[in-house]
Amino acid sequence: MTAVTDRVARADRYGLRDLLAEAAAGVGARPGRLVLTILGTVLGIASVVVTVGLAQTAAVRINQQFDAVAATQALAAPATSNGFDGQQRALGRLPWDAADRAERIAGVEAAALVSELDVGDAEISAVPVHDPSAASTTRPPVLAAGPHALEALQGRIVQGRWFDEGHDARGDRVVVLGADAARRLGVQRVDRQPSIFIGDRAYQVIGVVDGLARRTDMTGAVVLPTGTARADLGLTAPEELHLHIAVGSGRVVGQQLPVALDPNAPDSLTVQVPLPASRVQQDVQADVSTIFLALGGVALLVGGVGIANVTLLSVLERVGEIGLRRALGATRRQIAGQFVVESVVIGLLGGLLGAALGVAVVVVVSAAQTWTPVLDLRVVGLSVLAGGAIGLLAGLYPALKAASVEPIAALRGGV
Repeated sequence: MTAVTDRVARADRYGLRDLLAEAAAGVGARPGRLVLTILGTVLGIASVVVTVGLAQTAAVRINQQFDAVAATQALAAPATSNGFDGQQRALGRLPWDAADRAERIAGVEAAALVSELDVGDAEISAVPVHDPSAASTTRPPVLAAGPHALEALQGRIVQGRWFDEGHDARGDRVVVLGADAARRLGVQRVDRQPSIFIGDRAYQVIGVVDGLARRTDMTGAVVLPTGTARADLGLTAPEELHLHIAVGSGRVVGQQLPVALDPNAPDSLTVQVPLPASRVQQDVQADVSTIFLALGGVALLVGGVGIANVTLLSVLERVGEIGLRRALGATRRQIAGQFVVESVVIGLLGGLLGAALGVAVVVVVSAAQTWTPVLDLRVVGLSVLAGGAIGLLAGLYPALKAASVEPIAALRGGV
């Protein structure tokens, strides 16, 4: 008889299934209020996911840009010092075969000498006759460059071609114009073999270049082969050596290049190689992420307060129900558990919807910017759990308030 009574008592107990069923019924009883309750949590979780997702996506994009430009660019030039007259003097000198020496170093994919030229008062024009009545225009700069400068500077040919090693060795009177310089000089097509004049010397235009982000002044310049500049314009020493290097080879190139260019006095040359990702850039990115995470935390706090208020309001509205349950034998723990579970369910719903919204925003923004969206899936899972944790914390006080209701007072209409 005792065993039968124990089985019946155990069967009548308020189990976990009953707790979840009652909590689900309480959550779904007022859909409109539920939507308003979880809105703050949704926005808070979504802001956190969007912040982390866009920060990760932007970091990958920044690294790609860094690798594509800065991480593959190096520069060598003579070291300088200030003389007694206050003017800078070069301490070393680049050899004329500096590009060939540099290209023997592992990691150097292209190298070329680039120098500015002083043409004095020589006029640069596309016509052989000087017209005194014509309006004066700004004279384009004149540069000398090696045959591999296009590869070293990562430019692109718009028309024609770049001069080769034969042009450089023979000192041919050929030039390549930057796109801006070609427009200013009125050179529209190179297949008609146009020429420009530097002073009284004619130089055939064989190409037009653009996209020289590593040496932007070359877009508006007239570029001659280095051999031609030495023969015609008296270039006495190279000015800079530009290199296109493989990603990650900056440290090796920085160590070996000065020795390769001047074994007897490597300190007389300065070499600029890519540095690791900028610390300032990382700090700025961290500061921006911190700001948005703080805003997300405020939204989460507002969401938690909203859940707490609505849950407490639900307790006050259901005082009679709570009193009846207590009178029928429900314990304080069971009453508190029901309201805690309701709050946790509301928080989980907010976290799930917020995480989904945040992922959608990251994908849409990345697609609009033609980026590749990057988001750690662990962040999404933790965001959903964070919503549940907010609901748990927000529901503790209302649950304790519900558990403290006395059956007799509740049935009389009091709290």
